[in-house]
Amino acid sequence: MNQATSSPTAIASPRPADPPPSELSGSRMKHSRILGGLFLAGFLVYGSGSSVVASLVHGPDFLNTIAPLQTLLALGAFLMLLNTAVDIAKAVLFFPILERHSKRTALTYFAALITQVVFLSIGALAVLMLVPLSERAGEPGAATLGTILVELNGMAYQVGQMTLGVGAIFLCALLFKTRLVPRWLAVSGLIGYTSHVAGTIAELFGVEIGLYLTMPGFFFELALPLWLLIKGFQREAFEGRNPVLATA
Repeated sequence: MNQATSSPTAIASPRPADPPPSELSGSRMKHSRILGGLFLAGFLVYGSGSSVVASLVHGPDFLNTIAPLQTLLALGAFLMLLNTAVDIAKAVLFFPILERHSKRTALTYFAALITQVVFLSIGALAVLMLVPLSERAGEPGAATLGTILVELNGMAYQVGQMTLGVGAIFLCALLFKTRLVPRWLAVSGLIGYTSHVAGTIAELFGVEIGLYLTMPGFFFELALPLWLLIKGFQREAFEGRNPVLATA
C-alpha cells in the first residue's frame, strides 16, 4: 500500500503589529515629562539652596553671624546636594534618547553632567563644613578657613557649570540637527550655553561678569523643560527616525 507523503507547509509567522500611535505617544510624553520635571527640579532645588547659602556667607564677619543660623545653612547645603540625585537621574534618562542619534554626543553630555555633579557636590560639602566651623569662629585662623571654604564653593560651581556648558553645546547642536525639539529652542540653547561658558571662564579669572552672561542661558533652562512638559519630544526624532522636514 502506498502511503501518501505530504511535505509540511511552512507557515509564515505573522509580523508583530506595530505599537499603536497612542502607545508611542504615551511613552514619548512620559519620558518628556519626566525629563522636563527633572530639569525644573534641578534648577529650583540648587537655585534655592545656593540663594540661602549666599545670603548667609557674605560680609567679612559672616562666620560669627551664621552661628545661630546653622540649621538654615545646613538646609541650603542639603538642597545643593539634592541636586546631585536630580542631575544623575537626568543624565541616565537622557542618554538612551540621545544615543539613538549620536552615541558620541550622548556620552559627551553624560560625562559633562556627571563632572558637574562632582564639582557642585564638592562645593556643597565645603559649605556644610562651615556649620561646625562657625562654633569656633573666635579661634585663630577660623575666619580665613571660612573664607577659603566659601571661595572653594564658588570656584567649584564655576568649573562645574563650565563643564556642563561645554557638554550642553554638543547637546543643543544635536537637538538642532535631529529636531527633537524646535530649532529655535535649540538655537537659544547654543547661544545661551556659549555665553554661559564664557561667563564662567571670566569668573575664574576674576572678571565678575558671569551673572550677565548667564542670563541668555536662563531662557533655555526654563523654556526646554516647559516645552517637554507641554509638547514633548518630536515623535519621529524620539523614535530614532529622521523627522519629516516641514516646509514653511
